Amino acid sequence: MTPTSIAARAAVLSEVGAPPALRDVQVREPVGDEILVRVQAVGICHTDISLAARWPGKRMPMVFGHEGAGIVEAVGRTATVRVGTRVVLTFNSCGQCNHCKAGESAYCRQSTALNMRGDRGEVSGSVRGEHGPINGDFFGQSSFATYALAHQRNTVPIGDEIEMSVAAPLGCSVQTGVGSILNALRPVLGQSVVIFGAGAVGLSAVMGARIAGARVIIAVDPIAERRALAVELGATATVDPAAGDVVSTLAEFTGGGADHVLDTTAIPAVLTEAVTALRSRGQLGIVGLGAPIAELPVGLIMGRGLRIRGIVEGDSVPSTFIPELIDLHKRGDLPLEKLITTYDFADFDNAWAAAQSGAAIKPVLTF
Repeated sequence: MTPTSIAARAAVLSEVGAPPALRDVQVREPVGDEILVRVQAVGICHTDISLAARWPGKRMPMVFGHEGAGIVEAVGRTATVRVGTRVVLTFNSCGQCNHCKAGESAYCRQSTALNMRGDRGEVSGSVRGEHGPINGDFFGQSSFATYALAHQRNTVPIGDEIEMSVAAPLGCSVQTGVGSILNALRPVLGQSVVIFGAGAVGLSAVMGARIAGARVIIAVDPIAERRALAVELGATATVDPAAGDVVSTLAEFTGGGADHVLDTTAIPAVLTEAVTALRSRGQLGIVGLGAPIAELPVGLIMGRGLRIRGIVEGDSVPSTFIPELIDLHKRGDLPLEKLITTYDFADFDNAWAAAQSGAAIKPVLTF
């Protein structure tokens, strides 16, 4: 039997280089382990911006959005989340591969297919517009819409003690930033942490480093307002990369080099600075989508015994880590409100422009 559909409004990308535009669509009801969520807030992430700019025409039209939060409206026959539950939507994973079974769902062997292709494989399309099917399974949710179809594994119940606009970024940028520190780099009490880039991920990492008990926390960013906010959130110092030799300045602040560096920029020249800023046996974590290739000082890496590792979604298992983040927020350790600028969903164009320009650190659309 063909599932029935519900009328919705979605931001649809139809042309390379153009911003998504609001359109009337139909979202079908859930089947299997799918979960229909009435979206109440969704963050705009740099990943949405960067992938929309180069999304292949053969996969258009497309609905992006992967930091959704809302209320469960309906569920498929095998889903166990109850209707009416408040949830955050996050990245999807298969649950069957060796990484998922080992608690490493961020590195699921099916991650690309489940998160980056915008389709549902053998399952019929989830979204239709006036002119036919619309791809709608980005990160297992496509939540730039009033209704989103998610899955059991990427739907996380959140309780009643956090605002939806604050909960939404937990699904990607916040868990990536905080998790990169607490789950991946794992600084011990008294060590030094340097974070390149003070966007939503970088500032979340600043808070994570403070929670971890780092002695020195340095944020490197060219925007004065973001450096000031980094200090407010726990940075012990900041560096303007335009003001002089970044590596020398960091060496002075850290007493010879950082124990841990996190790069959120994915800019090749910045990555070189990030490696050079490490002390012997230090480690660099790399997050974010940017240039696919960067030249790194191999001799320095070998001579100092440095470690470099990629980090996806903060090494998070969302079903357990997102509730931990909510607890940290309730305790006052994650004042996420300071990162967020809210926009009504009808004002999508301005929110998208603010995300592109960096005028807003974390734009969150509300419904």
